[in-house]
Amino acid sequence: MPDAPPSMFRVLIQGSLEDVWNEITRTDKPIPAFFNSQMHVGSLAPGSKLAMRSADGKYTGVVGTILEVVPLKRFSHTFRFTNFDDPECVVINELEEVDGGVQFTLTIENLPTGTKTAKQMVQGGPMIVKTLKAVIETGKPTRGVRALYVLFKLMAPLSPKKCLSENWPIDEGEK
Repeated sequence: MPDAPPSMFRVLIQGSLEDVWNEITRTDKPIPAFFNSQMHVGSLAPGSKLAMRSADGKYTGVVGTILEVVPLKRFSHTFRFTNFDDPECVVINELEEVDGGVQFTLTIENLPTGTKTAKQMVQGGPMIVKTLKAVIETGKPTRGVRALYVLFKLMAPLSPKKCLSENWPIDEGEK
């Protein structure tokens, strides 16, 4: 399956580099811009496993390995949906201080063409950057996104068993 050219989504956020960086790398609570998933990592360092889980920790939607951490500039990792058997791709989050705030760029590389992952990533990219902008500028996602997250929470029990977090440990000692 050939890879598609990189998909890129960009937005100007009226906020500080620190606020944007802290939001996209937080591990203490769900990240609204990342579909309200909470990032679990062994450590925020290259080579560490990463899992994006439901707020209650029961389900894991995404797994990957951290590739690069350049504070206030770049955070990249591999990315694979747990409910699909598609190959992984690479997600790159880049921040640049510009007049008026922070230019945030989300780039997806090595996206396998014609896969469910490709479809979801291309559809989800615009929502991610718009939600990150809303969270930094207003303190919360838009009303429509908040309603979508309520629906996600209600639908969680219907998630495939293979998405249970016990199937996706990030370190040897995790159950």
